[in-house]
Amino acid sequence: MSHQLRYAVNCSILFTELPLLERPAAARRAVFDAVEFWWPWPEQPVPADREVDAFVSAVRDAGVQVVGLNFFAGDLAGPDLGVLSLPKRSGEFRDSLAVAADIGERLGVGAFNALYGNRVEDASPQEQDELATQNLVDAAATVARIGATVLVEPVSGPKPYPLRTAADAVAVVDRVRAAGGANVAFLCDLYHLAVNGDDVDAAIAAYTSNVGHVQIADAPGRNEPGTGELPLDRWLSGLERAGYSGWVACEYKPSGASADAFDWLPRERRSA
Repeated sequence: MSHQLRYAVNCSILFTELPLLERPAAARRAVFDAVEFWWPWPEQPVPADREVDAFVSAVRDAGVQVVGLNFFAGDLAGPDLGVLSLPKRSGEFRDSLAVAADIGERLGVGAFNALYGNRVEDASPQEQDELATQNLVDAAATVARIGATVLVEPVSGPKPYPLRTAADAVAVVDRVRAAGGANVAFLCDLYHLAVNGDDVDAAIAAYTSNVGHVQIADAPGRNEPGTGELPLDRWLSGLERAGYSGWVACEYKPSGASADAFDWLPRERRSA
């Protein structure tokens, strides 16, 4: 990895042998000073104040920065991939906005991932997209006051999730910006794009100016770089040459022990 991009660890997919609140310290022991999380309470859009306080304290005590946090997105390990476009559930997304912004204000979070949600049978795609646009505009307004950005992500897998390519996600970003949500950007997850068969080099050439955050894993397997066949180094270098200077989050499952999951990245490259 020759480029000088900054790396973060996703503590929702890595260090899973530890309780969630012990993972920021584990990331720090691995010499990272930046982390990201999915929504820490998958069953609760609005966790109890004491749970939020415990999360904030764990991050502060570890001495790491949270650079990315999901809004409430339902049960990612189960049937859900976000709720913001679901008529029966988008209220759960909206309920999580103030909590997310509060955490963001306390911890200096700069980016919030808003998972779009699957297609459902009780609403048309157009109805879901209109609902999503409004909810994303509101999310953008909520985190604008702390100087943060809302991210829109393509995802792979069998669930009926409509955003599969870079172009799909950027179309949503453009729609939300046109509706007044200026602080919205594309979450460029190189793993999901590659697994979905997108032309990643072309996407980088076309859309780097829209990228607000990057995530990586190798494929097949969704493990650490070097375990699969993806040219991650080339793609990251391409993003950097095209002007991206933000975070690259390690969002992968370790192929072995967590302690070995970062051997591909020299220790001196892990801290910003």
